[in-house]
Amino acid sequence: MDKLMEILESLRPDVDFETETALIDDGILDSFDIVSLVGELSDEFDIEIKPSDLVPVNFNSAEAIYALVEKLMDE
Repeated sequence: MDKLMEILESLRPDVDFETETALIDDGILDSFDIVSLVGELSDEFDIEIKPSDLVPVNFNSAEAIYALVEKLMDE
């Protein structure tokens, strides 16, 4: 989770990722942020995030993103 938080904070240092739970729903992260984030997560955790994984529920909070990463690492 620490590495994920580093990635998120480097992407958007203005966002409190520890408490925010509507990153997509509230428009805090835009499509460019998601593209950058997917690339960084893929490189850092050696995972493949498929288009079917690109749904708001997987990216609305740091916890949701981390759960997605863990799920993909287990596959």
